[in-house]
Amino acid sequence: MSDIVNAQITDAVTQTNVKVLGESPAQAVSIALQAHSHATGLAMQNATIAQGNIQQVANTASSKIIALIVAEAG
Repeated sequence: MSDIVNAQITDAVTQTNVKVLGESPAQAVSIALQAHSHATGLAMQNATIAQGNIQQVANTASSKIIALIVAEAG
């Protein structure tokens, strides 16, 4: 068995490794930005739903108060 490796093979492997290492920071930043964007979107959805729920409670309370006022006045 030969211990000699073709120079073209070693060059191809080295270039691939360099390419992967060179692209890693950009991929890490893009993954972080996607995670941040997703978290921000979820926070906005939660805020919207909470605001809608609070408005529903406020409407119910106002209706009940108005009903009590009308009952007392009548």
